Amino acid sequence: MQKTLEETLVQMQNDIFAASLHTHKLTGPLFGLRACSCGYDCRIVFSIELNQLTGKEEIFLLNIGTHEEIY
Repeated sequence: MQKTLEETLVQMQNDIFAASLHTHKLTGPLFGLRACSCGYDCRIVFSIELNQLTGKEEIFLLNIGTHEEIY
């Protein structure tokens, strides 16, 4: 699973909205956050924030786990 996670993190860095990541907005208690897939039953919950100093968007990882653990 570590290799899949590492590959997913690289892909997130290259294109957070790549179709293979299945990036989507969350609702309910996690409203305002996003999630993407990291393998069959692994999800990464994250936020995208604007760095006020650089003007660039940054990805903040908040949680990694199975679909059941995350949601």
